Amino acid sequence: MEPTKEVMETTAVDLGALLDAGDGAVVTLVAGGTRLVAHRAVLAERSPVFGGMFRHDTLEANTGEVAVPDVEGPVLRQLVAYLYTLQAPQLHSLAPQLLAAADKYGVSALKARCEQLVAAQLSVETAAATAVLAIRHSCTSLRQAAVNFIKANVAQVMITQGWSDAVHTHPEDVVTLGHLLASPPAEACAPASTDGSPRPGSGPQGDRGHTPATAAPPTASRTAPPPDDSAVSRLRSLPEKEKNSRLVQAAKEDAVTELQTLLAAGADVGAREESEDRWTTLHWAANKGHVKAARCLVEGGADVDARCSSWQETPLHRATFNGHKAVAQLLLEAGAEADARNKTQSTPLLLAAEKGHVGVVRLLLAATPYHNARNQWGRTPLHNAALHGHAEVASALLDAGADRWARNNDGKTPLDLARQNNHQQLIDMLRCS
Repeated sequence: MEPTKEVMETTAVDLGALLDAGDGAVVTLVAGGTRLVAHRAVLAERSPVFGGMFRHDTLEANTGEVAVPDVEGPVLRQLVAYLYTLQAPQLHSLAPQLLAAADKYGVSALKARCEQLVAAQLSVETAAATAVLAIRHSCTSLRQAAVNFIKANVAQVMITQGWSDAVHTHPEDVVTLGHLLASPPAEACAPASTDGSPRPGSGPQGDRGHTPATAAPPTASRTAPPPDDSAVSRLRSLPEKEKNSRLVQAAKEDAVTELQTLLAAGADVGAREESEDRWTTLHWAANKGHVKAARCLVEGGADVDARCSSWQETPLHRATFNGHKAVAQLLLEAGAEADARNKTQSTPLLLAAEKGHVGVVRLLLAATPYHNARNQWGRTPLHNAALHGHAEVASALLDAGADRWARNNDGKTPLDLARQNNHQQLIDMLRCS
């Protein structure tokens, strides 16, 4: 989604200040015949590798020129663009190379997003290369998705040119892949452990080679039996429309075993309900706060930033609106866009502040710097908290740096809204200097 004018202006102000930093503020990045000038401060802030490079007496720090080996010019441009804007790459064809670059320079959020994009391109021809890429760069979820896909399509994959190329160029990784293919399959939708912590897994991809996947955070692994073969076989023969309809219903009901079996039978993890809203399965799980179902869908390849038709909301919007902190945290860890805007330009933080979900507000404040983002009425999260009398939320926002004097489209500050609605605790809080 395009950044709003407010975010663009804030970024411009922040980066514009770098122009006054004096000599040595910029360096030249060199990749083959491509040379890009970038600010040291941006590179150091967004990449621990660049940060370490510039903090020490290195050749790069002294000469102001940084060689970026094994990265092609177009990939370098995408990497630098992300470091400046934190916007996901648009050229999906470069996702595998960009994933490798993000891993090399420690840009974990970009790496996670690239895992999603690469998984979305899984096919019989690309499966071997995807598995090798995941193994070489320790991409847990992408590796499991590729392994599951290959297991489901092993005969077709092994006769492709992609498999032959992998064997010749990365034989050691193919040996590792062979061990993974021979191991018992991980549970696609693992239940929570006895202490309440979620367990990972990855849903079988079957022939759904073009469904987006996410990079769920690695946790303690667990081997569990796959879905019942007879159940999978019965469901596989169902029409695609019926399988997808059942998947949506299972997401609504938190029916994890049913989700696992349907995914193994080839149901589309991105299936949408046939309604005006066109919610995906993950929208439903997030809206209802079903943590196990949400994890199952994320690990099975659901797009964490999918939009519904009517309000253009993501699953994170639905989780935060309803105060489902555990699901919101799961989505954020899987790479969901924390500042996604819906039809009214509301971010998840704006919605959580409006509804008074202080735990979710604190979670989002840790994930996004845009505490003063505005909706179409010019209201910030603090306006929303003041309007609805949520004093604890307002306190958290103020502690995080929210602007108490911001004015909405009607020229009103949060204090004005608190007074208008007789929220005395907020009035006392907001009129303090």
